[in-house]
Amino acid sequence: MDFGVLNDTTRCIGCRSCQVSCKNENKLPAEPTQLVGHPGGLTNPPQLSASTHTIVQCHEIEDAEAPGGLRLVYTKRQCMHCDQPACVSACPVTALHKTEHGGVAYDEDKCIGCRYCVWACPFGVPTAEWDSLAPRIRKCDLCSDRILGDIRAQELNDTTLPAPARKRFEESYKKPACVKACTTGALTYGRHDELLEEAHRRLEAEPARYHPHVYGEEEVGGTSILYLSAVPFEKLGFRTDLGTTAYPTYTATALGLVPPAVIGIGAALGGIHLLARRKAAVAREEAERKLGETP
Repeated sequence: MDFGVLNDTTRCIGCRSCQVSCKNENKLPAEPTQLVGHPGGLTNPPQLSASTHTIVQCHEIEDAEAPGGLRLVYTKRQCMHCDQPACVSACPVTALHKTEHGGVAYDEDKCIGCRYCVWACPFGVPTAEWDSLAPRIRKCDLCSDRILGDIRAQELNDTTLPAPARKRFEESYKKPACVKACTTGALTYGRHDELLEEAHRRLEAEPARYHPHVYGEEEVGGTSILYLSAVPFEKLGFRTDLGTTAYPTYTATALGLVPPAVIGIGAALGGIHLLARRKAAVAREEAERKLGETP
């Protein structure tokens, strides 16, 4: 994986600029929301959906040193863009693929609607447009259009900007919309190895500020989205039982058996069909012979 995003939750203030910018960038409709009576009551909408690819979750963490004994921790959640994505390995038609910029993108023209990706994802991210007669799979794609060269950006560069300004614009534009909108520096986009170095530098420089773990460095073989936190990640709703092995590793053997199995079953069915045809032909010939012998 070449690029990714470092999400430092200790710098997030819950402004939701990233959430709004994601809606605008992807032209996603609004969803009805309401405050609910649980610790995540300030999280709206409550979960990712076909209309919401990014949410900022609000967690109330018990902290004796915080005012009122509670600390509010805001956490941006979206697709983790695994290094070896389970959703990609589960897709039988390559509708999902890992891009050169680190994101997992989706090609709706190839999708057959099997939704295997929905079941395969360990983070529960991909979802379908359940209210559609021809539902597409929807998820964050790490703003592939922006990073890989958006037509609007190219037109603007070619027609209105002098060279120095064009370069600054490209550097600013070619990053995920959520990162560009972040007002506090909680989100950093860049090369994955450099982000890991920066994450560990922060851990070493301020050990009292951070929980000593970079989430996404090893989980499921590594992800393009990395997290730093002041509290253990399980308190923020992150799965910590996923292990460090990429999920496609578990399925590679089974998937490798599919082609031979299909060939074997096809050969068996073909043999049965030929045998049935031969029996029918013999029965027909026998009937014609008996009919010819009848006086």
